[in-house]
Amino acid sequence: MTPAEELTLVIGATGTTGSRVVAQLAAAGRRVRAAGRRASPVEGADAVRFDWEDPTSFAGALEGVDRVYLIPPLGAPDPAAVMLPFLRQARAAGVRRAVLLSSSAIPAGGPAVGQVHQALPGLFSEWAVLRPSWFMQNFTGDHAHARTVRADGTILTAAAEGRVGFVDADDIAAVAVHALTATRAPNADLIITGPTALSYGEVAEILTQVTGRRVTHRQLTYEQLRDRLTADMPAEFAAMLAGMDRAIAEGAEDRTTDTVERLTGRPPRGFRAFAEREAARLRV
Repeated sequence: MTPAEELTLVIGATGTTGSRVVAQLAAAGRRVRAAGRRASPVEGADAVRFDWEDPTSFAGALEGVDRVYLIPPLGAPDPAAVMLPFLRQARAAGVRRAVLLSSSAIPAGGPAVGQVHQALPGLFSEWAVLRPSWFMQNFTGDHAHARTVRADGTILTAAAEGRVGFVDADDIAAVAVHALTATRAPNADLIITGPTALSYGEVAEILTQVTGRRVTHRQLTYEQLRDRLTADMPAEFAAMLAGMDRAIAEGAEDRTTDTVERLTGRPPRGFRAFAEREAARLRV
């Protein structure tokens, strides 16, 4: 199959990584179908309605598709329950390659999307699981950190002094596009980080320097963070997210990898460069 004949379905096509994957695929002249619950128009792609909770939307989204970029249903405590039936249907419909967005904090067989990760190699002969560290975009837009930075100049975590290899969503998308389009699929679990691991205190210092507005890191306990998150999401999911912060405090995310440069040919963007690029949005 030639690139002109390939058709990639991007689920979550208006989201943080999905929108970037669509844009990069379209810029490379690839055929893209952009899937979302509202079938919102996306430049460079054909839009289609897709809803994880509505299996009747699966067939139309999959028609003619041979590869798929998978964003799990947001906030679902058991994404495998809805994703695995879709993936079996996708295989039957002719999809050969699947690229799944997971998290550096969740291994194969782990909680939530870790169950989908474990199943993926048994469903498709061509696959990749992207396991990025925490997004730099968590400090812009509508993310909780972005909201508290704007509201009162604080970042609230239970991560203590633990470090994270924060990564730009543009770099995650570039790895996803490689995984979707390379002649040979990675068939691998890919940990994706930025070039440097930083503590939230160091992030706050960079944000202060770039924006000219004082930003500080306020350290919470696991229980304080869990209870704060429970106000906005199911208790089980809140406990999982708070547990990820506790793991950061214990050093679980204090690492960097060469994945971005090895697969894309260019180094990942650093956090200061990201903050300088996004300075106007960080000051809002």
